[in-house]
Amino acid sequence: MPLTVAQYDALERAILDGTRIAVLRRGTEFIVIAERLVLREGRETIVARHPTTGAPLELRLDDCERIEVIR
Repeated sequence: MPLTVAQYDALERAILDGTRIAVLRRGTEFIVIAERLVLREGRETIVARHPTTGAPLELRLDDCERIEVIR
């Protein structure tokens, strides 16, 4: 899923603020706290953690169907 400039800005702001984001991937919605946006194996990846358990999670942007910042 290619992000628009506004979506990149919102994602970067969520990373800086430690805000939760909702990511829809393969029909499953993940509510996570985004920590970084990195390049892994040539693919943009959101490095995140589960807000309750703290478990790490990596979500590749091109696998995501939708990304929303939760305000």
